[in-house]
Amino acid sequence: MTTGAVSPRRADTRRNHERILAAAAASLTASGELAFNTIAKAAGVGVGTVYRHFPTRDALVLAVYAREVEHLVDVVPVLLREQSPQDAFHAWATDHLARYMMTKRGLAEALHAATKPHEDVAGKAYEAMVDAMSTLIAANVQAGTVRPDIAAETVLRGLGGLFFLDPRGDWRGEAEALTDLLWRGMQPDRSEIAPGALRGAEARQSERSIDPIYP
Repeated sequence: MTTGAVSPRRADTRRNHERILAAAAASLTASGELAFNTIAKAAGVGVGTVYRHFPTRDALVLAVYAREVEHLVDVVPVLLREQSPQDAFHAWATDHLARYMMTKRGLAEALHAATKPHEDVAGKAYEAMVDAMSTLIAANVQAGTVRPDIAAETVLRGLGGLFFLDPRGDWRGEAEALTDLLWRGMQPDRSEIAPGALRGAEARQSERSIDPIYP
């Protein structure tokens, strides 16, 4: 008879798995390096543990990539539940998408080599990102803050510049500047915005301009 409880050993294995992926993502973002010894030290595990979870460099690269994409998609409903559609869009782009892009930049060459036998990996990841962006756009269209003719693919192409952010520089400020520029082009004509929605959007923009978390 099974109780559904997770054994301590299995829970420890899962924690190690997540620590390794988090350490690898951080290393790739900061330096583009994927040294198993360095990752093991950062994750607080032995290098043998890293190899047991990920026998090859390609396996680790693909796992990090899948983890980052999964997080990028799964956080969208959370943001929309906790914030206004406009703020959810900005938070997703300037924080979550920006971090993803910096991680992807760090593993670009390794990812290209690792995905050659798995061409559908990148394709499925892009489809998932398009779906996530479509959800954000739909919420903003309903709120009256974005034009209904905006295509998710177009917005993602516009945000492609996040790929060139320097994690050692003012990446958050630069991500915010790019997102704000794109956002201005997504907004409907002011004459088409319902007065209530316009006042709400202006109030949120005023709050953002004085909020210290936005450079």
